[in-house]
Formats: sequence, structure tokens, C-alpha cells
Amino acid sequence: MYRYDEFDAGFVKERVDAFRDQVARRLKGELTEEQFRPHRLMNGLYLQLHAYMLRVAVPYGTLDSRQMRKLAHIARVYDKGYGHFTTRQNIQYNWPTLADTPAILDELASVEMHAIQTSGNCIRNVTADHFAGAAADEIDDPRPYAEILRQWSSIHPEFSFLPRKFKIAVNGAARDRAAIQAHDIGLQIVRDAQGEIGFAVYVGGGMGRTPMIATKIRDFLPVADLLAYTQAIVRVYNLEGRRDNKYKARIKILVHEKGAEWMRAAVEAEFAAAPRVGIELPAEEVARIKAYFAPPDLAPRAHSLAFEARRRSDPAFAAFVASNIAAHRMDGYGIVTISLKPIGGAPGDASADQMDAVADIAERYALGEIRVSHEQNLVLPHVALEDAPAVFDALAACGLATANAGLITDIIACPGLDYCALATARSIPVAQRISQRFGDTARARDIGQLKIKISGCINACGHHHVGHIGILGLERKGVETYQITLGGSGDETCSMGALTGPGFSSEEVVDAIERIVDAYRMLRTDESEDFLTAYRRVGMQPFKEALYETSKGADI
Repeated sequence: MYRYDEFDAGFVKERVDAFRDQVARRLKGELTEEQFRPHRLMNGLYLQLHAYMLRVAVPYGTLDSRQMRKLAHIARVYDKGYGHFTTRQNIQYNWPTLADTPAILDELASVEMHAIQTSGNCIRNVTADHFAGAAADEIDDPRPYAEILRQWSSIHPEFSFLPRKFKIAVNGAARDRAAIQAHDIGLQIVRDAQGEIGFAVYVGGGMGRTPMIATKIRDFLPVADLLAYTQAIVRVYNLEGRRDNKYKARIKILVHEKGAEWMRAAVEAEFAAAPRVGIELPAEEVARIKAYFAPPDLAPRAHSLAFEARRRSDPAFAAFVASNIAAHRMDGYGIVTISLKPIGGAPGDASADQMDAVADIAERYALGEIRVSHEQNLVLPHVALEDAPAVFDALAACGLATANAGLITDIIACPGLDYCALATARSIPVAQRISQRFGDTARARDIGQLKIKISGCINACGHHHVGHIGILGLERKGVETYQITLGGSGDETCSMGALTGPGFSSEEVVDAIERIVDAYRMLRTDESEDFLTAYRRVGMQPFKEALYETSKGADI
């Protein structure tokens, strides 16, 4: 993984020192909250419903054991003993005091981490496939390119005050595990007819109050032109994006209002006209960055008899293997997903003790590597299958062996009204009750792949638009009401969910989800047809009939 050089270390230290001074001035009353706001946001500090919240960047979701232990330490010393992993592959602390934040940033800097550009109208944390460097279907590792974009965009003098926040995702496999078509810029690694690596470029995706799927504007972009072309896109947006209305300021609105062909032509014109000096990527620089992400020296392992024996004899381990271990590029290895969705738990939360345990497990069995997924789980990318039983046992000992990755209880949920000042309804309690309803492992496995995503307001931080089942919490006449969408997907077949109809009260919504699931089980051709495939085959109407057969829902 990437290691800070002298510039990185000096740059982060200067930012911490500057913020320490800004915090001191705020505490003395020399700065009002309004004057302090832009300073704290540039350093990832939000003012939430009950307290400050610090969002820490985990670039392209990659951590090592040392860094995870530091995150555990911060949770234990400066927070309430836990952290919340997010859909931006970051971690949030919900209860730090303002006075402690400079010390937290100092602690982060000591392990090459920071909170810069995790907020504000700038280019945010660049995200990537959480199986990067390990997946059997990978074309090329997306992390070196994400790191190049991170270095280029950090405190970029031209792009620090964009019309709105800006999000980039890079995917390196045939399967899109980075949701690139739901981002401002999505980069899909591809090979041309000559076998050269490049990118298909998507622009103008996003969720929120106006969800849109990104438009492909380039089929193949050479690696050398990555920064120049990205610069052209952001320049067009910076110049043409609306600043009169923050709800219409995202690049997706620009693409929608001007048209995809206009956007393509404008970007190509800017790309052709701009000088390349200092921004074209020489092959040796790409190679230098790639060297940081060189694949580990893994030798193929023979078929593990111990692994197979445990799988045959232990139903709990067999369920874990089926849902939480994915194919690795090297024979004899697997990619282990650590679910942060225990039945009845808050999605994405991990205690300090659990973070320490994950660090220990990664160090012992996974070369010290850890990933954060945009689905609010953790990943051990390189685990020998013969070690999988020991990993499972160690995870079970700290409450992290839930066998539900990709299943109905692997729910994405934003913090909602329990924490967020923007939220209009609670997300976490709904997620907890749904997971309890469907918590039986055998039942969840019978239902199969089904992604439920919940947001507590129209900003869609829970990605509900691309949930197979999406739930949006809204306030209606003082009552929390939940709208349901069906048919969304964040993968390479990206689609935005369609609204079923009237919303449901908090008391009704779990029963409503159960009616949808029961309808699916009746409608599927056989147990191999997953929910999304069935929905796309039969359409909305049969689900709508089942959903509203016994309840008219709340008035929306």
C-alpha cells in the first residue's frame, strides 16, 4: 500500500498545526461558529445533531493493521468506544469534543492518515473496488490510479471550491464493486484491442434528491491521459456548474440540462486545448506508484483438506464460506468479508475492541491488509483457505462472524435522525428491525442475494436509490414515513429504483418489506433466480399488488 513521502508528511503536519490554531481561536471565542465552519469542514469536522462528528479518510478503502489499531485507539480514548464505517470507505467518529480534534488529527498523522477533503465542495475521498489486488475477475488493480488521483486532487488550487462536492470511483474488475455509474466521475479499467490498459469514463452519476445514472463519454482513455482528462471534466463543471442553487449544483444536473453530447464535446474540447506539461502521466511515474501496490508474493496452495472437513462438519462455518468468502486470483486463497451487520446491530459500527481484533487477525492471517467496502463492511483480501477456519473462529470470538455478506440482513444504512442534523427520519432502528425479522440464517440464504439500503433523508447517504429494495425515511406531518423503491442496482447493470407508491409508518415498514420478499419467493422461477433478476423479469406490478393488498400505507 502507499506510504507517505516527505511531502505528504510535511503537508499533513502543516494542516494539523493550522487547524490546532483555528480550534484554539474558536474555543476562545475569537471565531464564531459561522466563521469557524469552513475551517472545520476542510478538516473533516461536522457539527451533527448532538455533537461534532469527525470523518477520517481511508483512501480507496485500504488500511493496514497499524492504522486499524490507531482507529481503535481513537475510538477508545476520544469517542464512546466505537467508530462508524461509511459508504465512502471512510470512518466517522460521532462524539469527539472540539478541543480534542487537533490531538486526534495528530494521532492520525502518526500512522499516515488524515481527514482532509472528507467534506466541503472539493474532490472527496477517491473510492475503489474493495477486492482490489485480489479478485479473480480483476483486469488491473484500481488502487494505483486512485492514489494518483488522490495526490493530484489534494488541496488542488483550482478545484478547492467547486459548485458542490465531487466524487470519483475507480473499478478494476469485470464486476463493478465500486458503483462507478453512481458517481460524478466513474472510471472502469478496460483493455483495448491491443491489450493496453485504459479507462472507460462515465460522468454525471449521483443520488440525492435527483438520482441519475452516469453517461459514458469515453470508451477508452489511455493511462497517460488520466489526469489531463479528469482535469478537463472538472474544469468544465467548475465553469459551467450552477452556483445559484445548491440542489442543482452537482455535475449530474449539468449533464442533464446541457445533454450528454454537449458534455462530451465540451470535455473533449477542453482536453484538446489544455497544455499537458506537468499533467501527462509518464509510464515511469505510473510504475513508481504501482510498485507500492505490488501484489504480495503468494504461492499457490494445495487444496486444503482441513478447510473442506470443517465446511462439511460445521454448518455455521459452511454458511460463512458460502456468503463471506469470495474467489481469489490465486489458488488456495480467498477474500474474506467481515460483516459489520450483526443481527439487530447498527450497520457499519465497530467497537474499539473489534477493530483491535481485526488488526490482529489481519496481521496473523492476511499479511496485515484490511479494506473498507462501500457496503459498510471490512475485508481481508488475502487469506489462505487452510487458515479460514482459524479466521472464522477468531472473528466469532469478537462478534464479527455474521454469515450474511450480500444477503438480506447485510443492510446499508446512513446514521439517520439518531445522529445527522440533515436527517428527517431514523434509519438505524429500521435496519435493526429488518435484520431481526430476517435474521435466521437458513431463511436469509433461501432468499438469496438481496441488497436493502436505507436513507434517513433525500440526500441518500444510504444509497437507497441503488438498493434492490430501497427505503427512504421522510417526515410527513410530524410522522416518520418510509417510501419504498424496487429494482435499483449499483453494479455494472446500474439502475435507479422505482417508487412503489404510498409510504409506510415506522411500525408498518418491516411488514411491508416482508410482503415484498414473500412475493419474490412466489414469483421466482426457482431458487437460483435472485430478487433483482426476478424483479426485472416481472416488473413492478406484482410486487405493488402484494405490497398494498393488506395495507394502504401512510399518506404521502
